[in-house]
Amino acid sequence: MRLEPITWERLTEQLADHVAADAADPEASADGSSWRRVALDGAPPAAPDRLAERLADALRVRGLPAMTVGTGGFLRAASLRFEFGKRDPDAYYDRWFDTGALWREVFAPLDPGGDGRVLPDLRAPSTDLPTRSPRVPLPPGGALLLHGPFLLGHWFPFDLSVHLGLSAGALERLTAEDERWSLPAYARYEDDVAPREAADVFVRADKPEHPAWNGPPPGRR
Repeated sequence: MRLEPITWERLTEQLADHVAADAADPEASADGSSWRRVALDGAPPAAPDRLAERLADALRVRGLPAMTVGTGGFLRAASLRFEFGKRDPDAYYDRWFDTGALWREVFAPLDPGGDGRVLPDLRAPSTDLPTRSPRVPLPPGGALLLHGPFLLGHWFPFDLSVHLGLSAGALERLTAEDERWSLPAYARYEDDVAPREAADVFVRADKPEHPAWNGPPPGRR
């Protein structure tokens, strides 16, 4: 895969232009949804949350409502996450994130005919208690920006997927020492899903100040 250098600012603008163009086309969504659903996929050191916030700001400048949701707010209960211990990489990959709740509370409201009322989070990681956050209405034509690790491979109905990738060496270097137990989970994700090839857009983030990417999303080149 050929990669070319890009700045975060230009990357954000290119992605925002793509999403805005799709939002203006009623036939752009494969399932007929009135909303655009975007994945910002990547391990925490790649900062997918930061790109999601940048993209949300750029979309709002273009007049599009945008809502960011992090998978960190959709963790399963600690009794399920830590059944095999607090540092089990397979459990982190398979059991930590409540994909069923994401389908039900985030994606279902944005299905064709949905009411657009998205639950922004479900459980507070620090307390393991339900957040009881109110649903947030996302107007038709708006964009959901879901960020976090392991987003691909679940058949989530993304209209655009962006994978922020790190080489194994960069991931180890950028991961805090007390979080390195999770590294085998990311290696498994690479083997199971091949996110670099599965995503519409791949961004190499080994050097945070010097990203590179594989070019504009398909259909907007």
